[in-house]
Amino acid sequence: MNIQIFGTKKCNDTKKAERFFKERGIKYQFIDMKEKGMSKGEFNAVASVNGGMENMINPDFKDKDLLALIQYIAPEDKLDKILENPQVIKTPVVRNGKQSTLGYHPEIWKTWS
Repeated sequence: MNIQIFGTKKCNDTKKAERFFKERGIKYQFIDMKEKGMSKGEFNAVASVNGGMENMINPDFKDKDLLALIQYIAPEDKLDKILENPQVIKTPVVRNGKQSTLGYHPEIWKTWS
């Protein structure tokens, strides 16, 4: 397995995801979304297996103005705006090659081998 966990250090679900893989002795790479974010390629790969760009956005994000802007911005500008503001992406984003999940989903991770 080649696990990548995209999240933030303050996110409880990200911490739980790290603990899930640590407890099973599975090595993973943590990418802090505040420091690095996701590349366009990474974002598009995750979005394509998780129902598209709209599903990548956290509807509970605190900055409602930014959420509204992203929701109503021209489609061709939406991806750039999301990548400029990676804090609006649901976390953790857990990737294993072409497979990925949004949020805390140990029941899915257990099926990965």
